Amino acid sequence: MWDLKRYDKYMAIIDDKGVQVPYRDLEAVQQRIADKIKQRTLVVSLCRNSVGSVAGYAAFLNLKIVPVLLNANLDNVLMENLLSVYQPAYIWAPSDMALKVPLSAMEVVCSEYDYSLFETKYGKEHSLYSELGLLLTTSGSTGSPKFVRQSYANILSNAQSIVSYLKIDETERPITTLPMNYTYGLSIINSHLLAGATILVTDKSLMQKEFWEFFKDQKATSFGGVPYTYEILDRLHFTEMDLPYCRTMTQAGGKLTKELHAKFAKYAAENGKQFVVMYGQCEATARMGYLPANMAVEKCGSMGIAIPGGKFRLIDEDGLQIKEVNTTGELVYEGANVTLGYAECGEDLALGDERNGILHTGDLALFDDDGYYYIVGRKKRFLKIYGNRVNLDEMDRLIKSAFDGIDCATAGVDDRLYVFITMESLAGDIKKYMSGKTGLNPAAFEIVVIEEIPKNDAGKVLYKDLEKYYAAAVPDDTDNRKRKAE
Repeated sequence: MWDLKRYDKYMAIIDDKGVQVPYRDLEAVQQRIADKIKQRTLVVSLCRNSVGSVAGYAAFLNLKIVPVLLNANLDNVLMENLLSVYQPAYIWAPSDMALKVPLSAMEVVCSEYDYSLFETKYGKEHSLYSELGLLLTTSGSTGSPKFVRQSYANILSNAQSIVSYLKIDETERPITTLPMNYTYGLSIINSHLLAGATILVTDKSLMQKEFWEFFKDQKATSFGGVPYTYEILDRLHFTEMDLPYCRTMTQAGGKLTKELHAKFAKYAAENGKQFVVMYGQCEATARMGYLPANMAVEKCGSMGIAIPGGKFRLIDEDGLQIKEVNTTGELVYEGANVTLGYAECGEDLALGDERNGILHTGDLALFDDDGYYYIVGRKKRFLKIYGNRVNLDEMDRLIKSAFDGIDCATAGVDDRLYVFITMESLAGDIKKYMSGKTGLNPAAFEIVVIEEIPKNDAGKVLYKDLEKYYAAAVPDDTDNRKRKAE
């Protein structure tokens, strides 16, 4: 997967503690791991943005060992359940977790940098599909045994495409702003390892001064972020920072508000930088679409065009292709990076390619006269309010645009839309705004004040976690609603 010898004189990883790892040392790590794991098998990798985590991941893929990438902070109960379901032969984990359950009962067979390889003693011999490269959770997973099965061809083709349209080379120095077990964060590592770049790894957050000190000291050239990342950057007055070496900012993981898109696109254009909005899903390895930097201002709000080697089309409710501009339909993607399918247990690891290069994204989109695509919502993120179809993603964007700096999320059931906020003082204003903006009776909107909007480690809202706030208030008319749907 990675041609480590090609870049053996270049630096591969630098962390915020001063550790520097050239590509030739990554190759040495790979060999030492190969001496301990002598056959193709399954290994759970508990990820941090650290040297050992990245080094182990690179070695596993090159050795055709199949890693299951999980957040190292995953709850112990959830972890033990996943281990029971998949029974991996090894666990690759931070060395400082050696005394914690369930690792405390396992033998350490080798250590590299800040990570150790634990032998589990499960003794399970998995039947692994020959092209299975890794298992990755979808963005909303919190310990579910459901994983996306990515092949070697998926990973390589997507990394090559990203290198191509972002023009990545060995001079790049991306800094980690996203977890590496998240598809977007991992795609940054994949594409830059492929190009021989130097990856700056840190677990520090954007809100910590140490992050920005590391950013400046190591002359970071790029970073990636989800919409929540850019909301934070806006509050931090990022556009006023002195970051002369930063030349590329990428955004994916959901639709950015049009106001923030415009602000960062304008900043990049006026300061000789690139702002690249992208579109993707774990089920397509990572990226499916991108908006070229030179179109970021002109096509504000668009997620762009298909990546090199990929192809988009829209279909209507009958599955027929939509060819008219500005007409909404489900977005369908075709490309070599469309993954194999899902796994929900160890036996599923033997499955082959179930998608054949075609992915029905579940996103609703339209394209303009120039062939640029715009995401307008999710098929399942809609409610019927008094007979009116309401796009919840659009509701989120409207509120954030009208109330600067607010953190919010919308959810609910037909005829009742719940708006979750963290600032009680705005409850009345938001309800009045929603009613006025939609023309619907105020009774349709319920404002719920909570301490914090639940998000996963990539900053995406966990809408499922919001259900507990309104499930008890929903009338028990499931059978009636079901009959209406039928």
